Amino acid sequence: MSKPIVAVVGRPNVGKSTLFNALAGTRIAIVKDTPGVTRDRIYADVSWLDHDFTLIDTGGIEPDSSDLILSRMREQAQIAIDTADVIIFMTDVRQGLVDADSKVADMLRKSHKPVVLCVNKVDNFKIQEMDVYEFYNLGVGEPFPVSAEGRQGLGDLLDEVVKHFPEGKGNDGDEDIPKIAIVGKPNVGKSSIVNRLLGEDRVIVSNIAGTTRDAIDTRIVHNGKEYIFIDTAGLRRQSKIKEDIERYSIIRTVSAVERCDVCILVIDAVEGITEQDARIAGIAHEAGKGMIVAVNKWDAIEKNDKTVNEFTKKIRSTLSFMSYAEITFVSALTGQRLIKLYDLIDVVLENQTLRIATGVLNEILTEAVAMQQPPTDKGKRLKIFYMTQVGVKPPTFVMFVNDKKLTHFSYTRYIENQIREAFGYRGTSLRFITRERSEE
Repeated sequence: MSKPIVAVVGRPNVGKSTLFNALAGTRIAIVKDTPGVTRDRIYADVSWLDHDFTLIDTGGIEPDSSDLILSRMREQAQIAIDTADVIIFMTDVRQGLVDADSKVADMLRKSHKPVVLCVNKVDNFKIQEMDVYEFYNLGVGEPFPVSAEGRQGLGDLLDEVVKHFPEGKGNDGDEDIPKIAIVGKPNVGKSSIVNRLLGEDRVIVSNIAGTTRDAIDTRIVHNGKEYIFIDTAGLRRQSKIKEDIERYSIIRTVSAVERCDVCILVIDAVEGITEQDARIAGIAHEAGKGMIVAVNKWDAIEKNDKTVNEFTKKIRSTLSFMSYAEITFVSALTGQRLIKLYDLIDVVLENQTLRIATGVLNEILTEAVAMQQPPTDKGKRLKIFYMTQVGVKPPTFVMFVNDKKLTHFSYTRYIENQIREAFGYRGTSLRFITRERSEE
């Protein structure tokens, strides 16, 4: 089941990023930086009481500005609005109600999405009470006074936000059907791959409205097995604002990744793998999704006997944090190797749900420890008492140790490599949780 998406929108300089950082920082579960991946922090996973959701930060909206940058920020905010389940509309009590706020309110009403009105910079409600009530004139509901900087009033705001979450989001009756997200930068051929797969299979499909204006869920049947492909295409590329547009394509990627079982990252073979590809891959990695890298437009590359190996090395180097990813070279134009995507998807799905018996797992652990002793610190050695698997999608393991502080990530990586050597786990990340237990 996918998490609801909440977008923070409003004019520039009303404190949107301050609120974003306050919620992400104090409610934990913020998406952390992955080694080898630099990522623009425009989203965070946030928890409030029993609710988990994805929070999106946006640039300020200037409704009537002809300035190129401000107009682009408006379009980017519109993407977030279209993607969101709930919108936090942020205003500034110190500046008061201004004409631009009314125009933003009009923009939000047209979205027909639930809107929670937030009045920021309210440091003393008793003194500023009448100033807060002025915002009723926007006609979007009750204003919630907060101080994002002082972290006051956030609880009441979040209580109102979670009231608007759709019930059973993501539970559309298709829980048993594998969901495959086609992600990547604009214009790398994501839609072309889906369309080509449709043409190859020649089945009647149903197009289901996805979670964004431009995302479409497409059912495809192959060899009697049903799949749902989530296509995240739709953003136009304009050369002067290419970086900003690609940055905000991450919003759609987050939404698609939340809903899927396996991600197919499409890379343009002509352009080669880029830092933006690594950012998008990092989202899938941290979400624990299965991963396939499809290098599209392979027909346009002049090749020799070393081309595949050289290209693979570049991908492995740039995506060093996800060495488990499956890599394939395809062409949506000619259909080259596209049909083999199904075999890879089935392999990754199987590995995502693979369980290892505790006894077998600890035999591997015993051998691993015998081959390479655990690290020591100030004369104290790490002891791993035993390990057990506690979950799938992704496969998750708990290691019981004598001291968590002694558990260096490099040794955990070594244990992971030993498990992968024994069981493969192609195409899926592995999660490790360390817990302390007394030696007695």
